[in-house]
Amino acid sequence: MLRDELSGSLKEAMKAKDEQRVSTLRLILAALKDRDIAARGKGQSEPVSESEILEMLTKMIRQRRDSIKMYEEGGRVDLAEREQGEIDVIETFLPKQLTEDEIRAAATAVVAELGAAGLKDMGRTMSEMKQRYAGQMDPGKASTVVKALLT
Repeated sequence: MLRDELSGSLKEAMKAKDEQRVSTLRLILAALKDRDIAARGKGQSEPVSESEILEMLTKMIRQRRDSIKMYEEGGRVDLAEREQGEIDVIETFLPKQLTEDEIRAAATAVVAELGAAGLKDMGRTMSEMKQRYAGQMDPGKASTVVKALLT
């Protein structure tokens, strides 16, 4: 289970005194705990699912990429490098990412299965894509591909 893998990796990183990895793993586990608490507040007795964890990790990577762009524009290369280090750690817990061609093929299949015909079906199509390929694709790239298919 991914949750156990994260905890085990934190222990290993602490033993190895890898500060970057320890810091990043603590951020991930804190975000995961926040999601668990929010889920309990909504009446769920189970902790968040694997697919939700993968979605959370993907979102964390996207946030860091946005930060890197801003840091580079502001001339803060040191902070951009730190964010990239966090991305490298987070990516070790994600499954292999789909290439753009694989995303296009998957999107084409989902559009055909759902019978999506226009932009009004964009939300339904993206929801299915996120469910099937959680953590394996960049939702931004997938959204661009799906939009092109539906227009």
